[in-house]
Amino acid sequence: MEFERRDAPFVTPATNVPAIMREVLYALIPATLAYVWYFGPGLILNFMVAALFCVAGEAAMLRARGRSVEAGLADCSALVTAALIAFALPALMPWWVTATAALFAVVVAKHLYGGLGFNIFNPAMAGYVVVMIAFPLHLNLWAAPDMGDLDYHYLTLLETARYTLTGTFPDYLSFDAISRATPLDTVKAGLRDLRTFEEIRVNPLMGDFGGRGWEWIGNFTAVGGAWLLIRKIIRWQIPLAVLTGLLLPSGIAYFLEPSIHASPSFYLFSGGTMLCAFFIATDPVSAATSNKGRLIYGLGVGFLIYAIRRWGSYADGVAFAILLMNMAVPAIDYLTKPHIVGHAKTPGKSQ
Repeated sequence: MEFERRDAPFVTPATNVPAIMREVLYALIPATLAYVWYFGPGLILNFMVAALFCVAGEAAMLRARGRSVEAGLADCSALVTAALIAFALPALMPWWVTATAALFAVVVAKHLYGGLGFNIFNPAMAGYVVVMIAFPLHLNLWAAPDMGDLDYHYLTLLETARYTLTGTFPDYLSFDAISRATPLDTVKAGLRDLRTFEEIRVNPLMGDFGGRGWEWIGNFTAVGGAWLLIRKIIRWQIPLAVLTGLLLPSGIAYFLEPSIHASPSFYLFSGGTMLCAFFIATDPVSAATSNKGRLIYGLGVGFLIYAIRRWGSYADGVAFAILLMNMAVPAIDYLTKPHIVGHAKTPGKSQ
């Protein structure tokens, strides 16, 4: 009689890397629809370019390292990186800028550190910071939301595609007719010019809480993040800590002197706050791993976002906050290492 023999593991895990990555992509769909509704189809074009170069870079590095290209591409991690890059960049972006961010993210920040599971920096944020420094002019070209009461020329799909492919506008258009300062830029410049926050709020780009259009993108991003929490794709500690780390100092500052500090709700519903809290900071590879470590890591990210937005040279600060805390993760994990059952506690170490 022959007995069936099965190799370990005998229990198939409920989730795997490809399934998790697909869930993340699905969770970004509501925010994508809101983004396209308010800012046009540029996000989709950016994603297509980023996906092409992320996948190409991933395949080239896998082949160069002697790994299975098919298995490496099947995990969908390159597509998640492409999606985050597309959200981080302005909707109007020449293809070579997006391609630079995608290739640096996958080739340098991911594979030169050993590939998926070994990178110490968030690949998408590393790629974004590179193009922010290398192409500052293009990173300042942010479109205004598609709302009829704003004096602004809204680009068609063909006009957007032309700029993506050539980096030029039709002769009848100029940068001034297309771009506007973001709400974060508007507030930073206004406070620097000694205007009060209430005076800045009369700007038509400002909404009820944050920037017009950006508020709804933040709302739908939070909906996608809530789905990831329900599906247990991400843990609650990092999103809660990021939002707390941002809202606590901004709330104290606004309470003490509301005229020279933006409100906590403005910081919450402007820029990449929600995307950072639910989709970027929660990267399981570059974030802290213990429960205490996740809280410390998230608090650090949130506080750094506030510090950079309030006193730094850049308007948002999400990417720099993530990369700075990525460098602190090894120390955080070491100091918050949980106690192993059956071993004596070591004095002076966090339990």
